[in-house]
Amino acid sequence: MRIGELARQTGVSTRALRYYEEQGLLTPERTPSGQRTYPESAAEWVRLIQRLFTAGLSSRTILHLMPSIHAGDGTPETFAVLAAERDRITAAMDDLVAARDALDRIIHLANNPTPEHCPALRDPAWMPYAASPQA
Repeated sequence: MRIGELARQTGVSTRALRYYEEQGLLTPERTPSGQRTYPESAAEWVRLIQRLFTAGLSSRTILHLMPSIHAGDGTPETFAVLAAERDRITAAMDDLVAARDALDRIIHLANNPTPEHCPALRDPAWMPYAASPQA
């Protein structure tokens, strides 16, 4: 099948399919005129690549896992790579939670300003809080 048909079958853009090829994740054959052709099994492989991307894996990690996936053999190294990726994603989620919590505190302070946190409420407004007479 040609690239357009593979794109229609998988819901993936032709641009993404070319990217997969550039990254070594998908290897089409070429017609004498240079057009890409794919076997029917390519659709299933593209869907798997999409699932791996959705799971947060990079193209480099997917490429690293490809031999094990093609062989249908989950090696200890494969599981270690997947566990490391899960740990990386968990750490990123923790960082996002911390950022969200900090933003919640800023929103609270913006809605409930005090002289300690809002220079405009200080007397005089330009004076640092620690130097004001009330401190």
